[in-house]
Amino acid sequence: MSGRISKTPQAKLDLAEQARYIAADNLDAALRFLDAAERDFTLLSSTPFAGAKREFRRKDMANVRCWPIRGFENYLVFYRPTHLGIEVLRVLHGARDIGAVFDP
Repeated sequence: MSGRISKTPQAKLDLAEQARYIAADNLDAALRFLDAAERDFTLLSSTPFAGAKREFRRKDMANVRCWPIRGFENYLVFYRPTHLGIEVLRVLHGARDIGAVFDP
């Protein structure tokens, strides 16, 4: 049974930006990326502790976990388990300086 999935405004923007970038080369791949992301959000909402725990200096980033999007493993979902499911914080390409994003 899947739980509730909430996405921050930044996560929604991240998804749109990643899809737009992928679509520049391959629209079908961009649509598959969005589908894969939503499937993984659903999976994570039912198994919220499946992702690897990430540690950041910022106290408001406690309990953040990371999960590679299946089929698009270079893209990472950063999320936090909640009592109802998950909160998706960011969706970033793994080549980004993740520390700089979360610990500016």
